[in-house]
Amino acid sequence: MNLHRRALIAAIALSPFASFAQSRPPFVEIKPAMPTEAEGKVEVAELFWYGCIHCYNLEGPLEAWQKKLPPDVKFRRIPAVFNERWAHDAAIFYTLESMGLLEKLHRPLFDAIHRDHLQTNNPSALGEWLTKNGVEAKKFNETLKSFGIQSKVRKAAQLTVASKIDGTPAIVVQGRYQVAAGDRMLDNVAEAIDVARKQK
Repeated sequence: MNLHRRALIAAIALSPFASFAQSRPPFVEIKPAMPTEAEGKVEVAELFWYGCIHCYNLEGPLEAWQKKLPPDVKFRRIPAVFNERWAHDAAIFYTLESMGLLEKLHRPLFDAIHRDHLQTNNPSALGEWLTKNGVEAKKFNETLKSFGIQSKVRKAAQLTVASKIDGTPAIVVQGRYQVAAGDRMLDNVAEAIDVARKQK
């Protein structure tokens, strides 16, 4: 499925006027289950892309939602990788994480892309943005190209396939329940968490 079709599906799914979206189940089971990392807890994994406007629009509600998570639930972000363009942004995500800058710059990067039209695949523009935000561009680029970061990107690509998603944003609960974008997305995630908790 090409990127344009995935984007169209995501747009339709988010539309409050999409009648079929109301009749879809709140979540679907993934078989086989996707690997998880939150040992002893219910894992909630968001698959996203920095270039996805729907992911950007979800960010605010998602941040508020995370603050209310019970102690037995662990949230993590996974940059979805469908092609080389998405892989590049996944590498940016993991580089910021590796440098201890993700918490500080994750939302500002989203803002720069969707509000200020930053093109992350433009090295000059990205370097300028990094410098403006106090990041040493040379060190960033060296980390970006490192084996460790590229290994994480490959793993993210494998998880994207394992999640069986068609587009972003999507949330997978405990590696087993895929929740697609929609008006009640976070409510549906809460339902999936309850189901996963009972099955532990």
